[in-house]
Amino acid sequence: MTEFPVDLSEFDDVTFSDGTSPDGDEPAGPQPIVAVVGRPNVGKSTLVNRIIGRRQAVVEDVPGVTRDRVPYDANWNGRRFTVVDTGGWEPDAKDRAAAIAAQAEIAVQTADVVVFVVDATIGSTDIDEKAVRMLRRSAKPVILVANKADNQAIELEATSLWGLGLGEPHPISALHGRGSGDLLDAILEAMPPAPPIIEGAPRGPRRVALVGRPNVGKSSLLNRVAREERAVVDSVAGTTVDPVDSLVEMDGEIWQFVDTAGLRKRVNQASGTEYYASLRTAGAVEAAEVGVVLLDAAEPISEQDQRVLSQVVEAGRALVIAFNKWDLVDADRRFYLDKEIDRELKRIPWAIRVNISAKTGRAVDKLAPAIRRALASWEQRIPTGALNQWLTALTQATPHPVRGGRAPRVLFATQAGVAPPRFVLFTTAPLDAGYQRFVERKLREEFGFEGSPVEVSVRPRKKLGPGGRGKAHG
Repeated sequence: MTEFPVDLSEFDDVTFSDGTSPDGDEPAGPQPIVAVVGRPNVGKSTLVNRIIGRRQAVVEDVPGVTRDRVPYDANWNGRRFTVVDTGGWEPDAKDRAAAIAAQAEIAVQTADVVVFVVDATIGSTDIDEKAVRMLRRSAKPVILVANKADNQAIELEATSLWGLGLGEPHPISALHGRGSGDLLDAILEAMPPAPPIIEGAPRGPRRVALVGRPNVGKSSLLNRVAREERAVVDSVAGTTVDPVDSLVEMDGEIWQFVDTAGLRKRVNQASGTEYYASLRTAGAVEAAEVGVVLLDAAEPISEQDQRVLSQVVEAGRALVIAFNKWDLVDADRRFYLDKEIDRELKRIPWAIRVNISAKTGRAVDKLAPAIRRALASWEQRIPTGALNQWLTALTQATPHPVRGGRAPRVLFATQAGVAPPRFVLFTTAPLDAGYQRFVERKLREEFGFEGSPVEVSVRPRKKLGPGGRGKAHG
């Protein structure tokens, strides 16, 4: 563990945009997978939102809203895991319902723990009993949840669910949070033990999200790198609705590409299918490690393009910008595109850019090296000694401006995490936002981080009030 040359108890708490603390542990090893399954409209997505602690899964009081397996990161008592929301399972389903049920069964097969949700106000149904038979065939640990138990009377009625043969039912109210803590404790108990960290152990395919506004060529690019028709391509915008996962080999390495729906509007302004497609695209970006944002090189950079770029940056993912349809760009367009890049992309000069044509295959082979560079920056860690040696030289050469007769000083810095890189500056007082940006800019100039967002937070020394401990300085 790093020994700090200052007493950290003197500093105010700071948290990052993902809710973690600089003192928090880094995730270790692969995360266990928890699948939430059940018949339609029993409150699975509401429960998923309760588990992850935020309203992200789509909830609507009609069956069939969730259609795919949608993963979310979750954390309980310091244990990180992935919770997978699924569509309603029904036996002998037809057409789209059959596809939804199949996705739920795949989620069960790939899970470490299955949470089976039943509506406590109705009790077990024929569908629930058939689902139990499917779950027994999977041989996975199953936790029975009696949802919508909003009061003690319904909790007592939930005891009848013992008859399903899955053990003790856990009465909860996913909507109000009643009993959710006990349920999460039970989920953790059912998980496999955390694996030891093995240096140099092989890892799974890197996850790449293809994102962009409609009709910029995302599906065409996926088909090009896969060397086969993996996704439907049509000149009509909006052909892709659900994220399409594909394992592809590119430059001698297996990658997991996700082709996403084109984002036309802000999520809160979209409606119907487009609304759900936008949410699934946001989920795909969250689940990815790097976002490849496709822009149409033949058209001006638009507000929609800016929103897509912001989504990847705000999610803290590595970023590669692919200017597609380069075969349509002439000398005049290149001149104006250079001007647009300087003007529209000036807030993310660190993004890696490649010029490609998914249609002709031009320079597509440059994509894998660009993604690798972005991921290397995303996971880059700077030794504490080297970081502070650089920071001391920087602050001595360019000290913070004097404010109110005094200038805040940076005492020490540490890198609190990676993916993306996060740094904490321990200071005598809050820093000006401009000086904080200056430190981040110089940090990039010194250590690179090409293709990755960097987050710099400040932890000022605590101000001691009257009667507070500490020496007075004359």
